[in-house]
Amino acid sequence: MATRLKWGILATGGIARSFAKGVAHSALGEVVAVGSRSQASADAFAKEFGVPRAHGTYEALLADPDVEAVYIATPHPQHVEWVEKAAAAGKHILCEKPIGLNQAEAVRAVYAAREYNVLLMEAFMYRCHPQTAKIVEIVKSGVLGDVRLVQAAFGFANGYDPTNRFWSKELGGGGILDVGCYPVSFSRLIAGAIDGKEFADPVKISGAVELHPEAGVDTCAAATLHFANGLIAQVSTSIQLMQENVARIYGTKAWLLVPDPWVPVRESGATELHLFRGADKTPEVIKLETEEWLYGTEADAFARALAEGKRDVPQMSTADTLGNMAVLDAWMTATR
Repeated sequence: MATRLKWGILATGGIARSFAKGVAHSALGEVVAVGSRSQASADAFAKEFGVPRAHGTYEALLADPDVEAVYIATPHPQHVEWVEKAAAAGKHILCEKPIGLNQAEAVRAVYAAREYNVLLMEAFMYRCHPQTAKIVEIVKSGVLGDVRLVQAAFGFANGYDPTNRFWSKELGGGGILDVGCYPVSFSRLIAGAIDGKEFADPVKISGAVELHPEAGVDTCAAATLHFANGLIAQVSTSIQLMQENVARIYGTKAWLLVPDPWVPVRESGATELHLFRGADKTPEVIKLETEEWLYGTEADAFARALAEGKRDVPQMSTADTLGNMAVLDAWMTATR
């Protein structure tokens, strides 16, 4: 790319801050504007991260002629609204996950991007990290043998707080949508890698859930995904229960432990994969060093796809997004 992709950040919460830090360490992007619901919030964000322009409304951000792509970092229920508005404004879009509250909303988002001919990606940052590419490489290499089982979890423990979005059904609360989407996307990635594809969708889904008696959101949930190629994936999530938050891939010759699948390393540094061959209890440690920042790799993957004229970002295509949302819908339906 001759010039850096000019980003506008829509919303100023915690995830927006992480993205701003990542882009500052990216190779192909720069943040040129930020938009918030108040001028004071936008000004504070711009000052902290050295952003040239601060807009007191989201609409003003989308009207900024220098902004080429927007990172949508609002709460879940607002994602599809601002994807549609950003697309209509001719901006390319990286939208935080989940892209919507259900697959129907995801379809709306994808349709808007196609209608206005802009690039759209759901922001699963771990998909863009070198560690994930290495995991896929290992699966495809055959070193694990026939891969038959994936186990993946993403859960954390929060106290009940009715004012927090995690405890609001209207705001897409609960674990399945917020972090359960990660182990589901990982399982579908591995299922696809087995067959040399970008992803695969399960043919059968069964699940169980614990609902909070007052909030009605899922506080702990698990599901089993069955794939046509014989892979079984066990996934779990929680917002009131701390889990190990690792991924395991079991094959007939060896198995792979991924200690940090979702946030390999936020900043530059090292990460590890542990390969257990046969009955060995001592693993072969595969170390990966990178100077890239996690959210910077995501921004660069997006910018690279855009510069190459691609219709999708390969690390997380819109077809992959729609498939993932369909599984989340089925999981939530199966658990109610």
